[in-house]
Amino acid sequence: MAVVKELIRPEEDGSISFGDYELSQKTKKSDVEVHGDSYKVKTFSEVTRLECNDMLVYESEPGTAVSHFQEDETGVTFRVEGPEDAQIILGLADNASYRVCIDGEDQGIMETGMGGKLVLSVELQAAESVLVEVKKD
Repeated sequence: MAVVKELIRPEEDGSISFGDYELSQKTKKSDVEVHGDSYKVKTFSEVTRLECNDMLVYESEPGTAVSHFQEDETGVTFRVEGPEDAQIILGLADNASYRVCIDGEDQGIMETGMGGKLVLSVELQAAESVLVEVKKD
């Protein structure tokens, strides 16, 4: 996988890919319509943030590149890569439990609070993508 030079793009399978951690300056792209929703991405070396209809969907520190991000009522799946380990915040359902798997390894159950945010850490190595699966328990 590589960074997404167009910052955000819909994929043929209905998922989206976004993020460019190689940028030295913050770059934004707004009002990208995918399946009737309006997406906005902000990305560079320090952070990658995706919003859908003005709600947080994904944020990482430092910046990352995400491919085949798919979200539904049961959770999210995506592949992520970056130059170093990253902390990822996902905007999910309020007060819910999710089973988290990273590259096939069960990380256990994590819960969201009233804000619906789930925080996880992902170990990354340059040019290697990691599969993240977060499913409602």
